[in-house]
Amino acid sequence: MEKVNIGDSCVYHSEYVESDKQVISGALDNRIGCYIAIESIKNLAKTDKDLYFVFTVQEELGLRGAKAAAYSIDPDLGIALDITGSGDTPGANRFAVGLGKGASIKARDNSIVVNPKVKNLMRDTAKKKNIDYQIEVLEFGGTDAGAMHLSRAGVLSGVISVPTRYVHSPSEIIYKKDVKSCIDLLSGVLESDLNLD
Repeated sequence: MEKVNIGDSCVYHSEYVESDKQVISGALDNRIGCYIAIESIKNLAKTDKDLYFVFTVQEELGLRGAKAAAYSIDPDLGIALDITGSGDTPGANRFAVGLGKGASIKARDNSIVVNPKVKNLMRDTAKKKNIDYQIEVLEFGGTDAGAMHLSRAGVLSGVISVPTRYVHSPSEIIYKKDVKSCIDLLSGVLESDLNLD
């Protein structure tokens, strides 16, 4: 106990590795979501909407930052940015999300069943703008959308995720083209009329 004591915070030491197609690093969850938000902000030329980009804390500890932010802002629509597992990970359970196949549009996870209006807005935007996408049904875990959609009287909420291999490890793997699809999809949704009535 000379260097580490009960209650100390610690993280894995991991190297950042980048190739033409992929990024390998620890803690891409949720840093890559921050990157997607920042790049989408850069893409927005002008809008008549009130947009809030919130960089929350403690998602893994009970969605605490998202709860406070959603309550404070009381948005008409909430979009969480996150990573998701990859059904093509060697030795893992198979499901219909894979690396290199585009942005993942959440249909459900353990924290939310996405309102069809939001899922369809994202899917239709992807189709209209020729953005690669895949529909995600995740059997485990959740995202900040799980807290947002329960805020106040309820918030229409959805999730755009980056397919990721080896989630929550020192060597998470993502494909750059999937990240680009997520940026394009978020930018496209924010530029749309967002009429969800």
